[in-house]
Amino acid sequence: MTQSDATTRSRIHEVDAIRGFALAGILVANIGLFADPALLSTMGGEAGGGGPVRFAVQALVETKFYVIFAFLFGYSFTLQMRSARRAGASVRARTLRRCLGLFVIGVLHGLLFWVGDILTLYAALGLVLLASRGIRVRTAVTAAAVIVSVLSVLWLLLAWLSVLAPEAPAPAANPAEAAEAARALAATTGDPLDYLGLHLTQYPRTALLIWLFQGPMAMALFLLGFAAGKARLFEEPERWARLVPRAQWAGFGIGLPAGVLYAVTSGRGGTAETLVLALNTVTSPLLAAAYVATLLRVIRRAPSVSSALVPAGRSAASNYVGQSVLACLVFTGYGLGLAGWLSPLAVMGVAAVIYTVLLGLSAWWLRAHRYGPVEYGLRRLTAWGEGRGGSAGG
Repeated sequence: MTQSDATTRSRIHEVDAIRGFALAGILVANIGLFADPALLSTMGGEAGGGGPVRFAVQALVETKFYVIFAFLFGYSFTLQMRSARRAGASVRARTLRRCLGLFVIGVLHGLLFWVGDILTLYAALGLVLLASRGIRVRTAVTAAAVIVSVLSVLWLLLAWLSVLAPEAPAPAANPAEAAEAARALAATTGDPLDYLGLHLTQYPRTALLIWLFQGPMAMALFLLGFAAGKARLFEEPERWARLVPRAQWAGFGIGLPAGVLYAVTSGRGGTAETLVLALNTVTSPLLAAAYVATLLRVIRRAPSVSSALVPAGRSAASNYVGQSVLACLVFTGYGLGLAGWLSPLAVMGVAAVIYTVLLGLSAWWLRAHRYGPVEYGLRRLTAWGEGRGGSAGG
């Protein structure tokens, strides 16, 4: 058996398929902000535009798919730990180098293409996971539950404070905000230097908000994924098969109605929206789990679906960056400059085309290469100094 064959067989195809599926949700959640940069400049970042498209994106996609990505990051951490031990390498040294690489890629990605980059956050939280790698499965699950509970209590506290505060009048139109939105659109569709200048001003603020508002939940999902990886959940199909019906009942029975309620109240302000945000904190992982459970059922019955998704999942970092590059070529001054021109439904059509193109490119690339371009660089850095035989894991 060749080294390439060994690498392919050692991978967990369910994990790669789920990761490839999650990329679709990440793209749908993000692309509305490429198409309408005013949403980000005014911090009203609901993806997908207005009307039914925006409603569907908020109810079914927002806050659901980064949850899957974070969970898989924690799961993959256990695979990388095993790979390091098989190679006789230091888990600590490898993880530090990998997180450094992720952080550098994230900064470049955030400054050049997508100001909402998540990789720098994952790099930082990866260090926390490294420090706590010795914890038991039960302890990791308990810690994750505590984080989610604390987040929910904080949202409930904010709702209580909003009840005590006098009701503010509806805000009037803000000329300064409208002017800022117009400047953001002009910079996005101007020349590349205008777009870079916009990112230089937006990136620090946006990165801080992502770290503050997504960081705690991402850490909770890291821990849950880490626990699942230690328990080898996806490596024993009979185990996850028993969990699939429960995940679907909980996710579609509780998480889906809560997602609809989240979309209904989003942007309205006041106590109701804050209460729903608390509910959404708990229920988004339930709906995300239902999506994953449904996908696992589908790929069992239709292996061709898995075959289509796995190449993208194997090169997830390359696809994540690739989504931003292609979206920039469509919507910004790097390319066509169509931001502000397309309807929300057309924006979703662009997302479908980008995702399909990247699925095809991933399959084509991996016919001749073991890893995606970004993954290759990360692995070289991760195994730095270990000799030609070093492998950075799956």
